[in-house]
Amino acid sequence: MPNIILIAVLFLAVIFVVLAMMMTHEVSKRGVKINFLLLRLYIIKYMHQYKQITKQETGKVGPLFYPAIAAINLALVLTVLALVV
Repeated sequence: MPNIILIAVLFLAVIFVVLAMMMTHEVSKRGVKINFLLLRLYIIKYMHQYKQITKQETGKVGPLFYPAIAAINLALVLTVLALVV
C-alpha cells in the first residue's frame, strides 16, 4: 500500500513541476525576466505573478494555477499518509 501512495506522490510532484514550468513560461511571455539560475527558489514567486497577471488580464485566475496548488497539496497529504501507514 505505501508503494502505491509513493507512486501517486511522485506523479503529483511531476504534475506540479510541469504546471509550474508552464506558468513560468506564460509569465516570461508577458515580459517578466526569469532568473533561470535561481528558478527553484523563485518558482513560487513566478506562480504568484502568473496569478496576478492573469487576474488583471481576464478578471479570473489562469487555468494552470489551481491544479498546481491542488497537486502539490495532495502530494503533501499523501506523503504524510505514507509516513503514518
